[in-house]
Amino acid sequence: MSTPISAVWPGKPFPRGTTWDGEGVNFALFSEHAEKVELCIFDVGGRRELQRIALREQTDQVWHCYLPEARPGLLYGYRVHGPYKPEEGHRFNPHKLVLDPYARNVVGALRWSDAHFGYKIGDKAEDLSFDRRDSAALMPKCKIIDPAFTWGDDRRPQIPWNEMVIYEMHVRGFTMRHPEVPPALRGTYAGLACAPVVEYLQRLGVTTVELMPVHAFVDDRYLVERGLRNYWGYNTIGFFAPDGRYSASGKVNEFKTMVKALHSAGIEVILDVVYNHTAEGNHLGPTLAFRGIDNASYYRLTPDSRRFYMDYTGCGNTLDMQHPRVLQLIMDSLRYWVTEMHVDGFRFDLAAALARELHEVDRLGAFFDILRQDPVLSQVKLIAEPWDLGEGGYQVGNFPPGWAEWNDQYRDTMRAYWKGDGGLIGEFASRLTGSSDLYGRSGRRPHASINFVTAHDGFTLHDLVSYNEKHNEANQEGNRDGHDNNLSWNCGVEGPTDDPAVRALRERQKRNLIATLLLSQGVPMLLAGDEIGRTQHGNNNAYCQDNELSWVDWQLDEDGRKLLRFAQRAIALRRAHPVFRRRDFFQGRPLRGRDVKDIVWLRPDGAEMTDEEWSEHHARSLGVYLAGEGLTETDARGRPLRDENFLVLFNAHHEAVPFRLPAYAGRWLVLLDTSFQDGLAPDGAFDAGAEYALQGRSLALLLHARAGEDARA
Repeated sequence: MSTPISAVWPGKPFPRGTTWDGEGVNFALFSEHAEKVELCIFDVGGRRELQRIALREQTDQVWHCYLPEARPGLLYGYRVHGPYKPEEGHRFNPHKLVLDPYARNVVGALRWSDAHFGYKIGDKAEDLSFDRRDSAALMPKCKIIDPAFTWGDDRRPQIPWNEMVIYEMHVRGFTMRHPEVPPALRGTYAGLACAPVVEYLQRLGVTTVELMPVHAFVDDRYLVERGLRNYWGYNTIGFFAPDGRYSASGKVNEFKTMVKALHSAGIEVILDVVYNHTAEGNHLGPTLAFRGIDNASYYRLTPDSRRFYMDYTGCGNTLDMQHPRVLQLIMDSLRYWVTEMHVDGFRFDLAAALARELHEVDRLGAFFDILRQDPVLSQVKLIAEPWDLGEGGYQVGNFPPGWAEWNDQYRDTMRAYWKGDGGLIGEFASRLTGSSDLYGRSGRRPHASINFVTAHDGFTLHDLVSYNEKHNEANQEGNRDGHDNNLSWNCGVEGPTDDPAVRALRERQKRNLIATLLLSQGVPMLLAGDEIGRTQHGNNNAYCQDNELSWVDWQLDEDGRKLLRFAQRAIALRRAHPVFRRRDFFQGRPLRGRDVKDIVWLRPDGAEMTDEEWSEHHARSLGVYLAGEGLTETDARGRPLRDENFLVLFNAHHEAVPFRLPAYAGRWLVLLDTSFQDGLAPDGAFDAGAEYALQGRSLALLLHARAGEDARA
């Protein structure tokens, strides 16, 4: 805008943020304790401040105006005046340009300087001093958008929970090295929407992509000074704006196009969202948005000294979910991403922090009550990371109905079992069948358990079977960061090796873990690249590695191609057979008119497990018979579901174990055997009552064949 804005109308307090109505733009900013608010207009490059406009209207603590001359594309920010009294929780400083919390687009990079801090760095009483340097030229800017987009007949795929296969991915890292994505689109929303990428996801068989944070975020200063980045993005500064680093076009509509393309392929989009804290850190952090707009309203401050922040997140601050305007901000953000961006659900980072009404986690807090009754948000997928870092923050199994949870007990049990730890078969059986001990008591179903063996935080699958210790030296923290207890096993050699026996065992262990995950009740979640053997070379905390250490390498060797085919087959088996994705927990009771139960746990000799045998420390082998004819569910038309009967054999012992196949009528056809490189046994048919020699550290899946069926049916 080359000429100053001359007309300033009162405008309205709602909706928050900026609203382009086709004729002008309404601006609305909440600040309970501000004494003056100025809207700052910038040139097209965002470097030069052209004009300041005082917002003279205030309604219910919302400052607002309407500019009939403003248009989409205009860059803006705010300066907010008020008391600078950290001891009372107030940190207003009009010398610091602040971002609109409701900005739909944030453009430009944050260029770190001492000017971003409201106090004078180096003063003895740092958070009590006052800094007058102007930060505007070094700040990103808010950009007004035209929200118009042609969605056509786009609609949510609405995959039933029990049919989901989640694929956790990083928008940038997934396509940065993809040879079939045009170079200009790699690492972007547009790259993820490219036909070769979408077709890969379809061939793999996943139903749902879970994108690591895409809300506008900040690279921490200490990382930038080391030449690193906040690659994962758990450092949000804008809850409505898709991060511009992932945009090839710089336009918000690129994100919408990506969602539309994935929906057209029948794939859901879930966002990993970070509403528990912001990028402004603790009392010594920068003033970028919320702190300078109304620190005492947005953040939870310590009651005995409001200079400091309650930190349940390990990131320096916690948003104040007790404040109605903060709660409104989060709910408005969630609705925006559903209604305007068409996403299908959310995974909430450190979700226990959102449940803290006072100090303790309240599972019936206002946040959950509001979500549950909301006509929009109650209809999408809600997944909790069910813990935070505060006292009592571990809440696995305690979230309300309607929520699913990342189940770290599943992760740890499966890792330990296949590593060879003893005394686990009882716990293993509970996790394999959906963790009814965690979710059944509240009336939830198996799909409440999001099962995973690996995720972004920790080892990749390849590294889980290749390293005993973390190797995080590249993070420049002396290898002190990241988890020490990974329940990993390097199969005899730490890191890369040319030993064919070790390499073969590692590939087998990968197949074991993938197959176990996909044959378990609950919702499986794969980490992107695990199906092709992606490695981070032992780094289990690659949050700051925006480079080839984290990016998916699409140059597959023979092991990678074989593992991919195995993963595709395992996913296809799961999706084809409802017995592996039941909507209800197993009952363990005999089927009507038969002596066979819906599930039977078997010893290697073919006899049913006794109560005493579940606690035997030496036991590492187990069979489970799954009666597909025992399903009590119906399909979409109300017809009873029926499936085949299956036998899954597990052997975490290092030696082969002969399993006596149940002596039911018919033959047993081998569908998977992880001891073979491609996961298929050459001789795939066995008579009932015969012995099946299950090799050491392997898994087999057998189908109970009816007369006339052959081994490859």
